[in-house]
This record gives sequence, structure tokens and C-alpha cells, in this order.
Amino acid sequence: MKKYVIGLDYGTDSVRAVLIDTENGAELATSVSYYQRWKEGKFCKPEENQFRQHPLDHIEGLEKTISTVVKESGVAPENIASICIDTTGSSPLPVNKEGIALSLLPEFSENPNAMMVLWKDHTSINEAEEINHLARNWGGEDYTKFEGGIYSSEWFWAKILHINREDEAVKNAAYSWMEHCDYLTFLLSDNADLASFKRSRCAAGHKAMWHESWDGLPSKEFLGQLDSSLAELRDRLYDKTYTSDEVAGNLNEEWATKLGLTTNTVIAVGTFDAHSGAVGAKVEENTLIRIMGTSTCDIMVAPNEIIGDKTVKGICGQVDGSVIPGLMGLEAGQSAFGDVLAWYKDILTWPTHHILMNSNLIDENQKQLLKEEIENNLIRNLTLEAEKIPLSEVVPVALDWINGRRTPDANQELKMAISNLSLGTKAPHIFKALVNAICFGAKKIVDRFEEEGVKIEKVIGIGGVARKSPFIMQTLANVLNMPIVVAESDQAPALGAAIYAAVAAGIYPTVQEASQKMGSDFEAEYFPQVEKVEKYAEFMKQYQILADFTENNIKAKKKLTAESL
Repeated sequence: MKKYVIGLDYGTDSVRAVLIDTENGAELATSVSYYQRWKEGKFCKPEENQFRQHPLDHIEGLEKTISTVVKESGVAPENIASICIDTTGSSPLPVNKEGIALSLLPEFSENPNAMMVLWKDHTSINEAEEINHLARNWGGEDYTKFEGGIYSSEWFWAKILHINREDEAVKNAAYSWMEHCDYLTFLLSDNADLASFKRSRCAAGHKAMWHESWDGLPSKEFLGQLDSSLAELRDRLYDKTYTSDEVAGNLNEEWATKLGLTTNTVIAVGTFDAHSGAVGAKVEENTLIRIMGTSTCDIMVAPNEIIGDKTVKGICGQVDGSVIPGLMGLEAGQSAFGDVLAWYKDILTWPTHHILMNSNLIDENQKQLLKEEIENNLIRNLTLEAEKIPLSEVVPVALDWINGRRTPDANQELKMAISNLSLGTKAPHIFKALVNAICFGAKKIVDRFEEEGVKIEKVIGIGGVARKSPFIMQTLANVLNMPIVVAESDQAPALGAAIYAAVAAGIYPTVQEASQKMGSDFEAEYFPQVEKVEKYAEFMKQYQILADFTENNIKAKKKLTAESL
């Protein structure tokens, strides 16, 4: 009997489900659901770096997408062997003793502090700084050493500490906190006991300072020096973690009924989208997988004997089994990639949204057509014009830190900068500068891996940017001076989740074997253009000069502020 699996991939703006044939990785059905509350901007304050999401967006999307692929595929429910969920991260949310998200309770239904704290939320910059200071100075274990040596405001403990200090009611009501991938897996699973529920190795190791060498999470003594609430919370979290080829439980009766499935369907341990995306793209040793969307995650795997006791500085963690069980998973990334270009698009479309849309000179139908024309063609036209600009022409220099810097060396206080503007600078010049900036940020990550002794022989790009923008991919190949292949699948993270599901269901013995059988083929390859590589190396030096100036300026301002206090 043929077996099928479902991969469920939660991105920043939407969730998509794919139903996959385990024999060959063929996609039989797919469905996407956009988060309505998020789309309306609810619970967010971008000017304060606050980005929260209501779990109802995710729960409604789960039901809609999975039930749709089950119906559209025509596959008998009893032949759907397993489901695995991947999500953004670190995106934790508070839950009560029964594992119910606080924001699903009436008293917290409109409270942003009770929502899921999205990965890109940077309200906990000060708390992350406290964690880093304590880790270096408390006299005990440096719990950040397997996290690249720097703890980020994008991650688990910093976010919880910030919420606990800001909202007493949420702090007191939160029995525990769960990463997004754990919460949704728990929701589907027939194991309703928080204490024994299998938490994700990927999430815990890369974002919560979990490590086997110190028996799990940081000690209560360490956490208590930050805040007594964290020490108390530790007892209500977990000690062990599990890789995503393992079974978290079976689909419970409630959700089996909602989704049109049976309780025989296995639920695999959850994971993060970047890690499952790497599996969907057939990750191998010495291969850098770049998941390019609103931000990037850069994933590698290496044998434990190669990494040994070495800690790779300034990345987002190294965790045994987080990508492929038995291999060390290494993660890096940029806090903004597509978001840099989306920001610029928003700047340029402001007149349309705020002037033309309020004009009485054209009717509502014309307004909508004009809006769609600009939305659909702005980036395309900017790209066409930017491609025409010769490398000999003066182009501004920009940084990619519009949402801080994730790696190398996390620092979410950093800001974007643009220099070398003149009266001759046009919109395509700035667009080209921004494309250069996101590619230079990628080069810094590649350089850091190689400086730390992690060899890169191949680069694979996945995600919307990789598939839709040959201009960016060619620029990236020139900047990295490396060939880049692009995965064919539109849904590589969901496909990777489906691969984990196939192993958890016992259809394949290992993730490597399942990945080779079910993983994505490749549709394009970009080679460095020899005549342009040297010029981009010169531009990279200008990027570094601006980066050093900007970072030193922020440090100086911070020092002056501290001295004045």
C-alpha cells in the first residue's frame, strides 16, 4: 500500500501544507492560508520592533490547509501516514497548565504580550544584553558558547524575560512557554501531558541554550540571577529534547475529525523552517543551504568528529541532530533579506497608498487597478533598470541591517545606513545598492564559517527570492565568487517537514535516505562572472568601511548615554 505524508510549513505571513508521495517526493496537493489578523497589522508596533501573532491565525490555517490537501489529493485518509510541522523561530508563546495558549482565553484574547512573540520581534534587546553580560561574568558555565557566543533578542529566554517584566498578569498566568513548532505539534498530538511531551531539539538547542553537556537548559542558579521567574519556569519546561525523525504522538480524535484523517496518523516532533528547508534541498556536508525569504537562514551540517569541541563563533548555534540526526547542525542568517527590498517598495509606494487612493479624481475601480499595477510591477521594473547600470557607474553603498544583524555576531541594535548619495542617484541606483547590501551580508556569513574552519564547497538557494530573482542570485554568485544552484521546489521547508514525517512513520530508516529519495531537484545554476568578481570585491570593501563606521558610531552613542546616566 502506498503511503503519503503531510508537511506543514509556517512562514512569517502564511502557512502552507503539502501532501507528498513518499516513493518519489511528488507533490500531490498544496494549500496556502494567509494570516488575516497579521495582515491587518494587529498586535504589532513596527516602530517599536514589536511583532506578535495570534495563534488563531495559525490554528485556522492548519485546519484549512490540511483539510484542503486531503480532499484535493483524493488520497484515502488511512494512507496518510504522518504529519510534521515546521515553523519560524524563535517564536515562543505562553500557555497554561493544560497547554492552552493564553491568548485563546477571554481575558488575554487582545493582549499582545499573551501572543506568539514572532522571530523578528526585537523588544527584548536589553534583556539579551543582560543574558550576554551574565554569561561572561557570573563565574559559571558560559551557556551561550554553543549559540555562537552571543545571545540574541530574537531568542527564547530574552523574549520571556521581557514579557515577564512588562506584564505581571501574563507572567502569573503562564504555566509554561512553548516554541511555535512545539505548540502546534502538541495541539495535534494525543499526548496532552506537557511534562512528557517531546520538545524540539532544533528549537531548544539553537534558541534556548539547551545542551547535553549541562544536562539540558541553563541552571536555575544562572536563570535566577536574571529573574526569579525564569528559575521557577525552568522546572515547568523540559530536560530532554528530540529530533524530528521521532514520533511525538498520534493525531488526536478532535483534530482527526477536523482534518478528515484517522488517529493512526503519526505526528512527528516539530522543527524550524530553515532546518526542514535544508533537508528538503538535500543538504550534505560542506554545503551551505540559504533559505531566502523575508530574512535568511543559512544551514550547514558537519560530522561531530570534524566539529569536536570547537565552538563556531558568532553564528546561531551548533546542535547535534538539529538538521540530520547524527550530524552537527550549524545555523546562521540575516535578520532581513527580502524585507530590505520590501521596505524600499513600501517607501516608493507611499504616494499611491496615501495620496492617489484618497483622490477624488479617479474612481474606486481605477484606484484598485493602479494599486495592483504598481504592486505587481515595481520590483520587476526596478530590477530591469538596475541590471542596466554598469559597474563603472557610481552606486550608493548600503548596509543590510534594517532589522539588526543576526550573524555574524548578533547585534539587533545596529541600524541600516546608505551613503554615497548624490543628485544623480535615482531609484534603480538605490535598489541596486540594496541588492548589493544583502549579498554582502551573505558574504560575511560565508567568510565567518570558513574563518572558523567550516569548509563550503557548494551553495544551494531555496525560497521565493532564490526562484524569482535571477538578478539577485547572479549578484550573489559574483559576490561569493561561488556557483549557486537553486532548488526547484516552491515549498522546500514543507517538503523537508514531509521527509521528517516519512522517517518518523518508519517509511525510511534515516533522514539522509529519505532526503535523497524525496528531496527537491534543482532548476537553475548561477556561476560567478569573472569580469565582475573583482569589482564586487572592491564594493565589498566599501560596505565594510560603512559597516565599521556605523557600528562604531552606535557604540560611541551608547557609551555617551551610559556616561550621562
